[in-house]
Amino acid sequence: MTSTPKSTGATGVVCPYCGWPDDGEPFRLVSRHTTAAGSTVWTRCGCGSLQVRVADDRGSRVVTRSRPPTPHAPPSRAGRAVWAGRVTGRGTR
Repeated sequence: MTSTPKSTGATGVVCPYCGWPDDGEPFRLVSRHTTAAGSTVWTRCGCGSLQVRVADDRGSRVVTRSRPPTPHAPPSRAGRAVWAGRVTGRGTR
């Protein structure tokens, strides 16, 4: 995860991957945990970046975030063996 936010005008900070404001909706709530100072909230940005937000007496802010997930690769031929140029169903000849 990275903690280098990109600042902008009135909204303060935006996601460095998609440009969506951190204080904007929509984001998806993943989990919420009470702490002595307030709460820690794990959310997912619209682009898929996982964010850790701290909510306390100073408000709510993103303190760290991950990169968005990479697109899935095409399905592999897992579980199939290639023998002498032929694909077999169970790894046998």
